[in-house]
Amino acid sequence: MKNVLVLCTGNSCRSQMAHGYLNYFQNSLANIYSAGIETHGLNPGAVSIMQEDGIDISNHTSNHVDEYKGIDWDFIITVCDHAKENCPFIPSENAERIHHNFFDPSKVTGTPDVKHAAFLKARDEIKEFCHVFVKEELVN
Repeated sequence: MKNVLVLCTGNSCRSQMAHGYLNYFQNSLANIYSAGIETHGLNPGAVSIMQEDGIDISNHTSNHVDEYKGIDWDFIITVCDHAKENCPFIPSENAERIHHNFFDPSKVTGTPDVKHAAFLKARDEIKEFCHVFVKEELVN
């Protein structure tokens, strides 16, 4: 089984959504982990928007990247520029490093409808990325 790490700043929103979709799409092809260079707890907006698409991430935990020392990664996916630029060195001989800076819906202010639209936009972008990743990297 391949090991996939999804890394973000606080492991609360974008990395959690990616973790949920990668688990959903990959059908036992890989062990999926998510972590942050900090831990901010689960973002309720991320949990809610994923639930709208039938993916339950409410039992996920916000983990620090150091908790996964010693795992030999096949893929390390950074989902925000801050994590990519500030990530501590993760030793892994074979890891393919992939970066995609997703829009951060947790930074959006405004009405509940505006916030919902922001989470929906981020979720849909992450969903598409994860679907393509699984199809191109894990299935082949």
